[in-house]
Amino acid sequence: MALFKYEALNSSGQEVKEEIEAPSKEEAVSKVRGLGYFPTKVVEKVDRKQAAIRKAATSGKKRKAAGTGFGWVGTKQLCTFTRQLSTLQDAGLPIIRSIRILEQQQKPGMLRSCLKQITEDVEGGATLSEAMARHPNAFDRLYSNMVAAGEAGGVLDVILQRLADFLEKAQRLKRKIIGAMIYPCVVISIAGGIVTFIMVQVVPSFDKIFEDFEAELPGPTVFLINVSSWFAKGRPPGWIFVVFSPIFFIVTYKLIRQAQIGRLILDTVMLKIPVVGQIAGKSSVARFTRTLGTLISAGVPILEAVNITRETTGNEVYSGMLVKVHDSIREGDTFANPLRVSKTVDPIVVNMVDVGEETGELDKMLMKVADNYDEEVDTLVASLVSLLEPIMVVALGFIVGFIVIALFLPLVTLIQSVMQ
Repeated sequence: MALFKYEALNSSGQEVKEEIEAPSKEEAVSKVRGLGYFPTKVVEKVDRKQAAIRKAATSGKKRKAAGTGFGWVGTKQLCTFTRQLSTLQDAGLPIIRSIRILEQQQKPGMLRSCLKQITEDVEGGATLSEAMARHPNAFDRLYSNMVAAGEAGGVLDVILQRLADFLEKAQRLKRKIIGAMIYPCVVISIAGGIVTFIMVQVVPSFDKIFEDFEAELPGPTVFLINVSSWFAKGRPPGWIFVVFSPIFFIVTYKLIRQAQIGRLILDTVMLKIPVVGQIAGKSSVARFTRTLGTLISAGVPILEAVNITRETTGNEVYSGMLVKVHDSIREGDTFANPLRVSKTVDPIVVNMVDVGEETGELDKMLMKVADNYDEEVDTLVASLVSLLEPIMVVALGFIVGFIVIALFLPLVTLIQSVMQ
């Protein structure tokens, strides 16, 4: 029998801190509930001598600092691990044995290394959420807080299942947006390569022909030859700017986003762009409502849930809005009122949040908002792709047409002079 320390609320809402003996953490939670209490935290009490022996046994081993290491944990890999861990917990396996089983199944990499360290931490007396929190590169704050809520309520398997569903839906939305952008990027890259080749190889050949005839060239031809000369013979050549400008813009974008004011400016401008701004805005709303709904359904306190959501929203405009929501709730206001005042979301979102608060089903309403906005994002992405195709065709047609006309205008003049 192990000894567990627990914190719980009695029928009057008063906090109770006691100890209880049980063979496992799940049994301890059941016993606490059998006493008529609502458990908020249940932790195994580890004997200090045993903990010191374990620490001494592992102190000689070389170990990376928590949160460090090469590589990363992909969302798909993390989702698979989460679902498998949920299944093992539902089957009643001890948490340490479950993690060891999953560790052996992982390929060498960051996740396997993290699981090994997590096992050692849990054996040393730490809770699973505390051990995971030491590896933010693999398990972010959202993940560790949901695990903590599952441990406190004795429903870790259910929470892990919800967390896996959340990760899958977030990854599906991200994959759809990235997939929709692949086609335009490929077309633009190929077109840029072709135009660069024409400017560097084809136009200079025509320039030599025009010089031999010593004819006066029209304005469009002169402009095209000057651009071609800059592309091929400039110092530095223009093709270098064409090739490296995307890298420059990406690096500049990332540097600007390092500062909060930079993120706020970029996100504000992004939301103002037609169609693209709607996709960015609705994606952010879907993300923060699904995150917040998942945390509330897991039993995380509303203020803590809003704080976690603010850090994971991915958009500084909505992050600032959630700061105001947090402050208003802390002062005794509802969730819907500061949301309505901020005017950063559609009225339907405010109304659904208001109804959720009135009925006590805020988490379900937030999930419905997220599902609706996911569908709207899908429609907008499809519309954006349909809109980009004719725009690219017209733009490329204009560029190619201008090059052809600029090159053949002098030839027409030369033919006319020869015929006379």
